Amino acid sequence: MKTWDPLGLADLGSPATLAFFRHAELKHCRVAMAAFVGWLVAVSGVHFPGLCSFSEGVSFEDISKLTPLEQWAAVPALGKAQILLAIGIIEHNSEWKIKPHYMAAGGKPGDLKGLKSFWDPAGLTSKMSAAKLERQRLSELKNGRAAMIGIISVLIAHNVPGSIPLPINFPAGPSLILPFQ
Repeated sequence: MKTWDPLGLADLGSPATLAFFRHAELKHCRVAMAAFVGWLVAVSGVHFPGLCSFSEGVSFEDISKLTPLEQWAAVPALGKAQILLAIGIIEHNSEWKIKPHYMAAGGKPGDLKGLKSFWDPAGLTSKMSAAKLERQRLSELKNGRAAMIGIISVLIAHNVPGSIPLPINFPAGPSLILPFQ
């Protein structure tokens, strides 16, 4: 299969460099897919019960009444620190704990062997043929690319008035997902 590379960037680096780029792309794809779903959940008003911070008296319900960007600003500093720590642990495990490393011979970009139960708790990929698994990986990549475009489009439409050529208001509230309810 011929890849789309009009600038010839794939010819500039080694296989390790290309593995690094693919691994980074898969990470960004996964984050974008989670962000897009997270935006939809945030604007729908879905929230956890109870308090987000006992010491500051901030409830999840209070935060869910804000727009998604305001929600992040309303999370107490210790909550943000916990989120960043969890991301750091996942990043550490994906970069330094997995052998062979994705940039080494035999390594696969995006394969998080140390976190398999996190990414595939039902073990569905272990039952797939190699051809089907390859199709699923390509599907993940394509859906992730669409999610990157989607989440940046949502952010731009929400923050830059008139940035979309349609005469509609792009809300950041429950009305955003009414067609899906």
